[in-house]
Amino acid sequence: MKRLLSIYLSLLFICLIASCDSERSEDTDLESLNPITSHEEFNISYGNHSDQVFDLYLPANRTMDTKTIVLLHGGGWTSGDKADMSDIKNFIKDQMPSYAIVNINYRLADENNPPYPMQINDITSVINFLDSNQSYYTISENLGFVGLSAGAHLALLWSYAFDTAHNVDMVASIVGPTNFTDPAYLNNTNLVLQQILDSYGINTSTDSLEEVSPYHKATSSAPPTILFYGGEDPLIPITQGTAMRDKLEELNITHQYTLYPNEGHGWTGLNLLDTTIQLKAFIETHL
Repeated sequence: MKRLLSIYLSLLFICLIASCDSERSEDTDLESLNPITSHEEFNISYGNHSDQVFDLYLPANRTMDTKTIVLLHGGGWTSGDKADMSDIKNFIKDQMPSYAIVNINYRLADENNPPYPMQINDITSVINFLDSNQSYYTISENLGFVGLSAGAHLALLWSYAFDTAHNVDMVASIVGPTNFTDPAYLNNTNLVLQQILDSYGINTSTDSLEEVSPYHKATSSAPPTILFYGGEDPLIPITQGTAMRDKLEELNITHQYTLYPNEGHGWTGLNLLDTTIQLKAFIETHL
């Protein structure tokens, strides 16, 4: 237990980790993708923007049944980087070495580029890229998502509303927003929270708010979902987690919900250890 705790103590919200500079080789040798050996590629381009890149980690001894875990970083839709997910990536590589991992950068929102549908489109582009290169990489079509904060919102929204091929087998939300029509958001007096909500740039009409809310997009075909929230989170009201939990229950969707009453927007120590243990078990059960 001590070893696991020490390795993953800083799992959440690592914001200053150096980015990988390696570029994908233009003449990658097919032999280098021998499925018997592991393979890593960094900053694989899936679009023309500098943020449209992802890192890929392929396990040794993979087959066409090898499944992929997609990681989505947080940062309020306007900041953050795939490097922020390095500890989660390392946790999966160490504890679940049979899975492929895709760690995505997506275009960041600004006053001229709203996050929706831009960031959802970026996720779709990555999934389409993987589908087109499925045989080359020796991976299956089956996916799982692990998202953090804003990335968790994107993971839930894409899995519930944009997975037209139904290839997502599970999705994990760590402190992710789920419902922009929640009165706790609409009537909040928290200036920091309102600034983050304003940065999302969404129309305040009910239809628009519902369109970008995983809570309102979940259906009976939603994938198994695991949710983690902090009871003292200044950015994510408890109702964001409890309402999503209740909606999944109503739809009879397999789900798990954990609230750490005394935690905020991220945690360490024994609660972090509990998160990693639950996440591992959920991934191995459903993906």
